[in-house]
Amino acid sequence: MQTLDEILKSRRDTRHFTSDEVPDAVIQKALQAGHWAPSVGLTDATKYYLIKSDEIKKAVKELFLDYDTKAANQTDSEEQKEDYKALKLEAIQEAPLGLVICYDRSVLNNFTIGTVGSNEAIKFSSVCAAQNIWLSLTEQGYSMGWISILNYYQFKQLLGLPEHIEPLGYFCVGKPATDYDNQPMLQQLNWKQKSEVPFVEEILVPVTYPESLQETKQIHTESRSIKDALQHKIDNKTKPLGSLGILEKLAQQIGELFQTLEPKIFQPNIVVFAADHGIAVHGVSAYPQDVTRQMVTNFLEGGAAINVFCKQNSISLSIVDAGVNYDFPPNANLISTKIAKGTQSFLHGPAMSDSELSLCFAKGAAVVNTIAKTASNCIGFGEMGIGNTSTASVLMSVITKIPLEDCVGLGTGVSDAKLIQKQKILQAAVDNYSGSQELDEKLAYFGGFEIIQMASGMLAAHENNMLILVDGFICSVAFLIAHQKNPEIIKNAVFSHCSAEQAHVKLLDYLGVQPVLQLGLRLGEGTGCAIAFPIIESAVAFLNEMASFDSAGVNNK
Repeated sequence: MQTLDEILKSRRDTRHFTSDEVPDAVIQKALQAGHWAPSVGLTDATKYYLIKSDEIKKAVKELFLDYDTKAANQTDSEEQKEDYKALKLEAIQEAPLGLVICYDRSVLNNFTIGTVGSNEAIKFSSVCAAQNIWLSLTEQGYSMGWISILNYYQFKQLLGLPEHIEPLGYFCVGKPATDYDNQPMLQQLNWKQKSEVPFVEEILVPVTYPESLQETKQIHTESRSIKDALQHKIDNKTKPLGSLGILEKLAQQIGELFQTLEPKIFQPNIVVFAADHGIAVHGVSAYPQDVTRQMVTNFLEGGAAINVFCKQNSISLSIVDAGVNYDFPPNANLISTKIAKGTQSFLHGPAMSDSELSLCFAKGAAVVNTIAKTASNCIGFGEMGIGNTSTASVLMSVITKIPLEDCVGLGTGVSDAKLIQKQKILQAAVDNYSGSQELDEKLAYFGGFEIIQMASGMLAAHENNMLILVDGFICSVAFLIAHQKNPEIIKNAVFSHCSAEQAHVKLLDYLGVQPVLQLGLRLGEGTGCAIAFPIIESAVAFLNEMASFDSAGVNNK
């Protein structure tokens, strides 16, 4: 019998198998070893599916071959490409048994000890199970190979796995046909050499971050001549004074912002920041936390309301993962500014660290600065995150001193009974706060990754002299934070609508601003910005194209 050290040092990932069947007793013993692996919070989130069907194996292999071709094309070196194609990276049809090791994300819908710091710990538990299975199989004279070069979406569809079940990959199980000279196959074939010893380094001092990554804001001097000239131009259009209402105010604001009598909107862009919130585990939302991840996927696939309205109005759409509790596969349409996989619950402690707060300010600004470089001068802000109305309500209350009960609403649509429970939980969180009255300390304690990144993005938009479109309640709280940092930002902002969230009108009144629309919206995603955008275009159009009394020969008396 091999010693444990011998097993650990031997070939880990088998790609060549004999045709010998795997006895049921062998696989059951191995799966039991997987079940004994460490499981965060004893969630038992790991699930196993056995594949013996030749038809399924063939279909899985076709999925592999499709992605294997794409993998080979990732290198520009023809020599490396040919070397890659020569490697045997699968044994899907040759291995007598297929095993799919998965983890069940639905366990996160309930509070689980051990997932607070990293909600993806359930995935790590499943990896531990995979390692135990490999150890057990090797001890019994068998082995397995891990296939991860797959389109996981198609893989789940092929196997009929439920939406909440996430596979680690496809594992080939059988009796190894070679010992690979007791070394990894890639090393044996000189593809890559494994270092002899592990990397180990002791960290002796903590890493420090700057207090703030925000630059000092400059106050722009208002041009009185432009202001008066714009007002004169608006008043002399062929209409009674003030008859275009809020359109006249918008035209004046946009002209002053861009310092021109003929303003134009270029490359409008709406950015949706998404993140998860630790407070959600206390049942403050009508939806489970996993909906955040599902909706981000919906945004990327073009199926959400914001996709429809942006397409309708020719607005570019950017989706940002600011801290969603999920590892999204690589996607060119997803901007990753992930700080962590969701904040901590602020019921008994801070939602984020000071360094995470600083990173939020840095990363949110970077997203907007990149968009500004495309010559965009108009940017809207939207959000997605289960539990973020609770976060926004608390932030509004602690910043404005408005009573919390006036800041808490239905959010995604909780029942009246759940609303009372939500108010009690949030009030308890506020009562538990013993920190200072400094803004940044409150933001770190109660903040959300997407809310802080939006606030930072708005400040960056102000510095880039962009028109800022603010969506509903949560985005208005982000603006409140930005306004606390730099009151001059109010000149850039257009508040697209007043939402059905009961605190929104109070916040708009606090800021002394008037929304463009009153449609009873409470969807988020930046939808209010997209819907209000044609009205902003109308304000610019009448200012630039409508005749004056003089040019039209119309009497203005």
